[in-house]
Amino acid sequence: MMNEQIVVGCGYVGTRLACQYREQGEAVTGIVRSDAGVARLEQLGIKGLRYDLAAGNIGDLGLAEARVFHFAPPPGSGVQDTRTRHLVDVFERYGHPRRVVYISTTGVYGDCAGAWIDETHPVAPVAARSQRRLDAEETLRRWSAASGRDLVILRVAGIYGPDRLPLERLRAGAPMVRPEDSPYTNRIHVDDLVAACIAAMERAPSGALYNACDGHPSTMTDYFLDVAAAAGLPSPPLIGLEEAADRLSEGMLSYLSESRRLRNDRLREGLGVVFRYPSLAEGLRGIF
Repeated sequence: MMNEQIVVGCGYVGTRLACQYREQGEAVTGIVRSDAGVARLEQLGIKGLRYDLAAGNIGDLGLAEARVFHFAPPPGSGVQDTRTRHLVDVFERYGHPRRVVYISTTGVYGDCAGAWIDETHPVAPVAARSQRRLDAEETLRRWSAASGRDLVILRVAGIYGPDRLPLERLRAGAPMVRPEDSPYTNRIHVDDLVAACIAAMERAPSGALYNACDGHPSTMTDYFLDVAAAAGLPSPPLIGLEEAADRLSEGMLSYLSESRRLRNDRLREGLGVVFRYPSLAEGLRGIF
């Protein structure tokens, strides 16, 4: 078990990461919530285990002395991440992993009015989904301090990549706000996020915190326009903020209420991550 990687929440990002470790000849196991998830992993040659972190009394997941990537999303409501709390209970009951890499969200910074910020910026999450992520960070920091085991946190921007683009929304002709009303958003290509996760596991100091983003933010509207152009789809109709409240979903309005531009100097210079797709333009060319 000493050299095994275990991916808790082996979905879109985790599957790509697990495949990379498998190709390097290293042991890797993916933990998922469904039998279909196990079957999907096994078709790729990855060992899969089915456990649901939403349940209490989960049992021994075989995590003692392993290197754990914690990618499982928090619950869909509330301000606490009970799934991470259940995972820590498993650590304490059955044995601690040697090291945990957790992917959080840059949403923990809240609205920064479009300012450039780095990892030293104070957290001020507004959306409940971001409050749940901060709760997970704090739960894991308490665990690391009490157990003496390693923890690295990546605060991840919007993830895009193959099969992770708003193409259906564009095909449906859903509107977007005008560029002058649009907030700044940040993103990272899934392959670069996998590289950052592996670098964090292999060489980041315990307690380290990194913004995982490509360092080239743009407005949310520009993002949709660029994706539409790359995919050969019509541009979304543009509306003013006064119309948005009636025509956009609650989730989209929530994202529109926060604006920030994130620096990634610590990830690039401190951890040495070299981006394959350093901006959205390169990423979309790689996809299309």
